[in-house]
Amino acid sequence: MGTPQVLLASFCLMPEGEPGGSLLLDALAERGVEAAWAVWDDAGVDWAGADLVAVRSTWDYQRRLAPWRDWVRGVEASTRLLNGGDVFDWNHDKAYLEALGEHVPVVPSELVADDDLVDGLRRALARWDHVVVKPRIGAGGVGVVVVDGLEDDRLVGLTPGPWLAQPLVESVRTRGEVSVMVLDGVARTQVDKVPGAGEVRVHQEHGGRSTLVALDPEAEAVALDAVRAAEQLIGRRLDYARVDLMELDGRLAVSELELIEPGLYLDLAPGAAAPFAELVVDRLR
Repeated sequence: MGTPQVLLASFCLMPEGEPGGSLLLDALAERGVEAAWAVWDDAGVDWAGADLVAVRSTWDYQRRLAPWRDWVRGVEASTRLLNGGDVFDWNHDKAYLEALGEHVPVVPSELVADDDLVDGLRRALARWDHVVVKPRIGAGGVGVVVVDGLEDDRLVGLTPGPWLAQPLVESVRTRGEVSVMVLDGVARTQVDKVPGAGEVRVHQEHGGRSTLVALDPEAEAVALDAVRAAEQLIGRRLDYARVDLMELDGRLAVSELELIEPGLYLDLAPGAAAPFAELVVDRLR
């Protein structure tokens, strides 16, 4: 039997993968697995020739959803794909928070569609004084606005819908957001993220700062509960997940459950490469 071949999928602006991505190649090589980064829409890549494919940093999928989903189906038809297309289909629209909220604490939401924009925003503003409006299919904080009325000029420039309207969780300005990475059912790392001055978005490109910290028992418990709830809803075991949490009414609530392409924060947590490599080796058996 030959050396197992693994492809780690990225996108055209990051052909070498996520920050610290070489650590994954090294960790897999140490375990007898030959791995390489590949751009998901590169027609020259032989995805079927891989023993396993992991979606890692296809960070343009939200704006190229139709061709990306076609690619996912093609890969899944020819080889093993971590998490898999049914998981991606459930997770790419943040409307999943409604179903997840029946099982674990989540940041509450109003679903808003193009033909329901005014009424949907009115419903949200009637529930909460300040409302965060974000694309339901989006990433990186792109298109996120905070408004306190329908007259706010920022609503004129909304990115394409549908949208999610949520309360502004005030703790994001102080405690920020907690991200827990779960690999093969085990919480591995926690990164605490705080926004820059005058922002509510914790992403680095918007001035946010991220810090690797020890796993907090409450964050770990809520994250694992969220993963188990998602597995129950989807009907299959999850290979990996990132659970984002915010403090709401004195307890941690899920703000997002990322099951498609969560970065491993390898630049902050190089040790995360080893458990991810172990996960891959296990799935190759």
